[in-house]
Amino acid sequence: MSDLVLEPAVRQLELLRTGEISVVELAEAHIRQIERLNPQLNVFADFDAERVRERARKHDAWRGSRSRRPLFGLPVTVKSSIATRGLKCEIGSLLHKGDVPREDAVVVSRLRAAGALILGTTNCPEFLMAYETANLLHGRTRNPWDLERTPGGSSGGESAAIAAGLSAGGLGSDSGGSVRVPAHFTGICSLKPTPGRIPGRGHLPPCVGPFQILGAIGPMARTMADVALLFRTLSGQDSLDPVSPPVALREPSLDELRTNRIGFFEDDGLVPVTPETRAAVNAAAAALRDAGFRVEPFRPRTLEQLRRLWWKFFVQCGAMFYAPAIRGREHQLSPIFNEFLGFAEAAQPLTAAELLDAWAELDLLRSKTLQEMSKYPVLLCPVASIPAFRHNERTWIVEGREVEYLDAVRHTQWFNALAAPAAVVPVRHSPEGLPIGVQIVARPFQDETALGIAAIVDAAFGYRPPAMALG
Repeated sequence: MSDLVLEPAVRQLELLRTGEISVVELAEAHIRQIERLNPQLNVFADFDAERVRERARKHDAWRGSRSRRPLFGLPVTVKSSIATRGLKCEIGSLLHKGDVPREDAVVVSRLRAAGALILGTTNCPEFLMAYETANLLHGRTRNPWDLERTPGGSSGGESAAIAAGLSAGGLGSDSGGSVRVPAHFTGICSLKPTPGRIPGRGHLPPCVGPFQILGAIGPMARTMADVALLFRTLSGQDSLDPVSPPVALREPSLDELRTNRIGFFEDDGLVPVTPETRAAVNAAAAALRDAGFRVEPFRPRTLEQLRRLWWKFFVQCGAMFYAPAIRGREHQLSPIFNEFLGFAEAAQPLTAAELLDAWAELDLLRSKTLQEMSKYPVLLCPVASIPAFRHNERTWIVEGREVEYLDAVRHTQWFNALAAPAAVVPVRHSPEGLPIGVQIVARPFQDETALGIAAIVDAAFGYRPPAMALG
């Protein structure tokens, strides 16, 4: 049944709708894959096979009245920072050990209403502040392409589960690349939406203050068609969320998509990327040209300014937000979160005047960037300088230069500061056989444009299963 669990979500749903398989059979196939591979990968924060079987039996009993729901019977997972009723959502921290929400996040409530079968919650780094998934509560999650490497962070448990067929798709969250870097590292697809297009209420910690600009809950799956299905099903205004906009879903035609001129760049001129990363960006550009798009070299001049402000809000403000919760409990913190605190400490806390100036500067800089993108409303660029790195690795030699940890993933951080939708699609592989994705970025609230163009790239390249998933 390993072939079944590696099928796209849309194909699994088709098999359910036609009655070729039951919800119980599909759930059982995923349970077997989980039991076979999770001991090596360690993707789950909470999973109980009997609980899943019980829910699957109930789904089959409801088949007549509820089976027309868009995700009916689809086995999915949820990052353990998104409140999921009855399942552990501990944000990877001993400070939250055993926390089980009594209510669903809005997006999880929508998952259930659409008929999805929630398998469990997935592992993340403590308090989400790392590009590697490890913590003192559940340990380290491994990449199905190479167990000595990370699947990324902070949605690393989610990406590893989907890449290896332990889940048909699911939800991560992204304030600095956290659904995009893991997708790139594990060879799957994802979307960081415009903040609020998929409601963020119920995320842990809350997406408030600067994180309402930086952060978003985003769908992850093996194909862009699956990501788009999740986006269509779960998006829509949350009337209790002040940053959730009343934006109607769009279905742009191919001709409409082709009206967007695409600007592509291989790096930001400051930090090098691997030759294979350059090749992946150029291959995606060629595929889009073949599909009738106008694709030209272009790089916004504001990228480093956006990154500098992202650092202030994510690193410095992030540490300030967590300070009250961790005071007096520092001995319970994981090495990976202490590493983040070290970055923040080196930068020093922001003064009130510095924070106010940075907030105003961000608004002005976002406007300036969007003005630069008026000619090129879609951007094509790398996701990171490197493919998946080894556990605890923090520097790399790329094109003869040393690249440090947070610099290697700067390519995603720009678009958190811009609050722009950004999709990731796997395109090539490194000499070691590791996946390499590219990033397709659109202007804020043009999520459907990013999805539509990313789907064209996905059709030209697309998901390939890691060997261990085939079993």
